[in-house]
Amino acid sequence: MAPDIQGDTGFDNKPSIESKALRINLNKYVYGTFAEIGAGQEVARHFFRVGGASGTIAKTISAYDKNFSDTIYGEEKDGRYVTETRLDKMLSHEMTLLENRIPKEDHPNKMFFTLADTVTTIDFAKKFRGHGWMGIRFQTTPDEPYSQITLHIRFHQAEARLQQEAIGFMGVNLVYGAFYKNHTPKKLLRYLYDHIDSDAIEIDTINFSGPKFKEVDNRLMSLQLIRNGMTDAVMFDPNGNNILPARILYKKNILALRGSFRPVTKVNIDMFEKSYEIFSKENNVDEENTEVIFEITLSNLRVSGEIDEKDFMDRAKLLCSLGHTVMISDFKEYYRLIDYFSNYTKKQVGLSMGVNNFVEIFNEQYYKDLSGGILEAFGKMFYNNLKVYLYPIRNEKTGEIVNSNNLKLHPRMKDFYKFFKYNNKIVDIFDFEEELLSIFSREILEKIKNKEKGWEAELPNGIAEMIRNEKMFGFGD
Repeated sequence: MAPDIQGDTGFDNKPSIESKALRINLNKYVYGTFAEIGAGQEVARHFFRVGGASGTIAKTISAYDKNFSDTIYGEEKDGRYVTETRLDKMLSHEMTLLENRIPKEDHPNKMFFTLADTVTTIDFAKKFRGHGWMGIRFQTTPDEPYSQITLHIRFHQAEARLQQEAIGFMGVNLVYGAFYKNHTPKKLLRYLYDHIDSDAIEIDTINFSGPKFKEVDNRLMSLQLIRNGMTDAVMFDPNGNNILPARILYKKNILALRGSFRPVTKVNIDMFEKSYEIFSKENNVDEENTEVIFEITLSNLRVSGEIDEKDFMDRAKLLCSLGHTVMISDFKEYYRLIDYFSNYTKKQVGLSMGVNNFVEIFNEQYYKDLSGGILEAFGKMFYNNLKVYLYPIRNEKTGEIVNSNNLKLHPRMKDFYKFFKYNNKIVDIFDFEEELLSIFSREILEKIKNKEKGWEAELPNGIAEMIRNEKMFGFGD
C-alpha cells in the first residue's frame, strides 16, 4: 500500500477543508480527474487554491451545455441529466480517459481516482431547491480494482451560492474520506458533513461498492443515514439495493403499511392484500402506477434503547424475500409520513393500518410539539388525497369484531372522527381472514425465543425456514 493512505496522525480533530485538500495534493501517489456539472467546479477549486494540485489533478471538466454533455457522455433515454445513470457514465468515461492517457506502465505507483457530480441548484423562482448525484471511483493501491462511493443529495438552502459552497465542501470530504477513511465506512459517512451545517444538505441515498467495501451492507449504511440525522427516510428494493425515494415515489399512487414486522406475519400480508385490492379499484388509482411501501419507523427498530442492527437486517431480509419495497423512516407520527409522500406525489395515497394504531393517532399527546396540535396534524394528513384502509381487531374480552363503526375514542374526538369517516376518508376492510386476528408478532417472537412449537404456521410461506436457517430473532440461542 502506498504511504499516507490509512494513517490519521495529525488529522484527528476535524481537519479543515483546506488541510484535507492539501493532504491529498501532497500525496504523490494520488492522481485523478474532476468532472462537475451544474454547480460550478466547486470541488476542484479547493484543490487548486491550496497549492500542489499539479501532482494530483490530471484534468477538470464542466460540460454545462447539454449538447456538449450528451456528446461526451451520451444521451439519457429519459432526457434528464441529474441522474444516477448520468453519474455512472461520467465516472466510467473519465476513468477510461485517465487510464488511456496516463499509462500505468509509465506511472506504476499512481493510484487513480475520478470525482464526478451532476447537480441542479435552486431555480430563480426559488420553487425547487435542487438536488444532485455525486460519486468517486478510486483505488488505494496502484494495481487494485476500483472501489466506488455514490450518493444523492437534496439541498435545503435558499441561495445558489450557499448550495455551491456545500457541494464543494462535501466533495472534498468525499475525496478525503475515500482515501483516508475507507477502512471505517460509518465514520466516513459522518465526516462527509465536516464544516457543513447539518440542515443545509441531505443525503438520502448512498452506496458503497468494490474491494474496499466488500464487507459493507448498504442497507446498514442507509440505516446510518437516519441515525446520523442526514435524512428522514431511506428505501431499498426487494433485492436489498438502496434506491432513491424520489425515483420510486414520484407521481405515484402510494399504499403504505407501517409495522414492526418482527417478524412479518400472515395478518400483515392479509392486511396488505385486502387493502391493496380496495385501493387499486379506487377511481383515481392507476394500478400500473402504484407503489406499495412497507415502512418501519426508527422507534420500532430500537431494542433496549439502542438499534439492534442484526434485528434490523432480519426484518429487512424477510420483507425483501416476499418481494416488497422497504422504507425506514424517522417519522414517529403518521402525519409526517404523509407530509413526506406529498413532496413527491399529489396522487392518491393510502394507509393500511389496524384499529389499535388508528385509535392512537387521535391521541392529542402525540401533537404537543405542533402549534396547531392535532388539528394541524390531521390537516397535513388529510389535506391531500389520503384514505385510511382499516383492518379490524377482535376485542379480547367480548370477542366482538371492532371496526370503524364501533371503535372507542375519547368523547372529545368523536365529532372530529365523524368528519373524516363521513367524507369517505376511512374505508373498512371487511373481506378479512377472521382466523388471523389472533396472530400477534410479539407472541410469535416469544415463542421463537422460548423454543416453543407452532409459530411457523402463523407466518407466510418460506419465512419460518429463513428464520431457522439464518437464526433470526434469537432462534437457536
